[in-house]
Amino acid sequence: MPLSSPRILLIDSYDSFTHNLAALCRKASSDTHVHIIRNDQLSTQQLISILPQFAAVVVGPGPGSPQRPEDIGVISQLWKLPDHSLVPVFGVCLGLQSLAIEFGARLARLNVVKHGQISRIQHHGTGLFKGVGETHAVRYHSLHYHPESVRTAIGGLQVLQNFWRLAKSWYAFKGRSPQPWSTGAHSLVGPPWPQPPLAKPLQYDLPNMLVTDICDILGATNESAPFVLLESTAQPGRFSIIGCVNHDSLRLSYNLGDDRICLSRGKEQWSEPLGHYDVWSWLTTFMQSRKASGGPENVPFWGGLVGYLGYELGLKSLQTPAIHRKGAYARQHPDLNLVLVERSIVMDSHLDDVYVQSIKTNDHKWIEEIVRCLTQASTTLPAISPAKPPVALFSQAPIVHLPHEKTYKSRIVEAKEHLFAGDSYELCLTAHTRIMVHPRQGPTSSSWELYKRLRRQNPAPYAGFLRLHPSTLLSSSPERFLSFTRPPHSRYQLRPIKGTVRKAPGITREVAEELLAGSKKEVAENLMIVDLIRHDLHGVVGENVSVKQFCRVEEYETVWQMVSVIEGAGSISGLDPDSCELGWEVLKKSLPPGEFVSFAMESTC
Repeated sequence: MPLSSPRILLIDSYDSFTHNLAALCRKASSDTHVHIIRNDQLSTQQLISILPQFAAVVVGPGPGSPQRPEDIGVISQLWKLPDHSLVPVFGVCLGLQSLAIEFGARLARLNVVKHGQISRIQHHGTGLFKGVGETHAVRYHSLHYHPESVRTAIGGLQVLQNFWRLAKSWYAFKGRSPQPWSTGAHSLVGPPWPQPPLAKPLQYDLPNMLVTDICDILGATNESAPFVLLESTAQPGRFSIIGCVNHDSLRLSYNLGDDRICLSRGKEQWSEPLGHYDVWSWLTTFMQSRKASGGPENVPFWGGLVGYLGYELGLKSLQTPAIHRKGAYARQHPDLNLVLVERSIVMDSHLDDVYVQSIKTNDHKWIEEIVRCLTQASTTLPAISPAKPPVALFSQAPIVHLPHEKTYKSRIVEAKEHLFAGDSYELCLTAHTRIMVHPRQGPTSSSWELYKRLRRQNPAPYAGFLRLHPSTLLSSSPERFLSFTRPPHSRYQLRPIKGTVRKAPGITREVAEELLAGSKKEVAENLMIVDLIRHDLHGVVGENVSVKQFCRVEEYETVWQMVSVIEGAGSISGLDPDSCELGWEVLKKSLPPGEFVSFAMESTC
């Protein structure tokens, strides 16, 4: 059986020598692709779904005991696979012990510790040891030696090569071949090890180009194409992030209550079952092998998921049932809609620097081509672009459907009753206003033109344009909900805004502070949000939560806002304080955001 460019799945049990074992696998078969996962990274169902695409599985060593499920994770399920899912498996240390116990072996402790000691291996020169002479190998208190150790001179590489020989014979006997590699498998296990070094980001100046100029060049005017922009158009914002995505970019979507997450790339669509996990655990696992690294420290985004998350995705943490939407409209816009941004452009408005970057391997040519294209375009733009007369965006006047007045007023009464009864401390009553429009037919995107008009009329530090069909979001906000710094010593910060005064003649800072910080009502609203956020952060990071700023009035482009700042660090959830898993947990526990919905007493969420 030809095994051209075979793939090995190396299951790591949090061991210190995993990369040594991966390197040995590569030496045993030079054209091998080795994919490394943790033993708790995939569910049993996910593992079984991708196994046929691997030529073999190597179960590596690790601490603990094969008799403890928490130590071996999904490994124990390998020994219970149906015949059609079988693949050759090579076990080292903990992996071999798990196999032996499954088929009747007894595990006992040695009387002495054998860490780092060399023992003579007795064998008959057959099977895995065919052609292998006298073997002296390194043990790490295991029933099986470590072939990857530097002092296992004989019996390491030769044993792995024999394993490949036996694996090929098995495939020939069964008349099988590994299935073709799929996008779905790649989405679960990520790229093979080792990953080539990322292309170095290029930093340069584009003195005549605005963010919108670059977006126009990159396809924002094409209504049918996906596009993502996170923009700072006013202070205190600084960075603007342009995601260079296209139809072939990986997309993720999910509807509340579903048991699977949907993925797509170009015309290819598939789904991954959540199994026993929730969507947050799935996202954490998905990003473990895609975590960007090595970019400029001063740039806040190197690559990753961009999109939107619905408020109700966090209701499960409150033990509150979600109110499922009904009808065709309910399924039109998913509760989670994300795109994996692997190529991006980041603009620093403070230093006037532009960074072109990619987390795709060997992507130097794309970076150079984008730099060449933008540099050429910048030379043809005028230093000051002349103001263009506004263009009509719609062919007829929009039709506005306001909330039903009687229903809305009755809900105000109901909300007051909840407050008087003590069911909630504060409620934010919301209702849908639907606007039906008929975009004017033209060569450019009506949603993009509408966003450009919005950013001109209301510059904001946290603006955004997300066109992820079927949903398009336009944002112009002074508020950043949540941010966290990179490790080491990661910190999580929330900046809730409660209290707003529009700028107008005579509304000085002194007047605004009197209207906001001097108002018992405004301060009370802000205070309750601060205490809610402290509660959410304490639940994830423990005691290390502090209020860095309380009810300070800040000036923005068009308004005065009263802002508090809450920060947290550390972890009580058993997660590494500097791990990406903790960031997902903080986000999960922060939803739904109290300043946008209702809070404090969970019965009215």
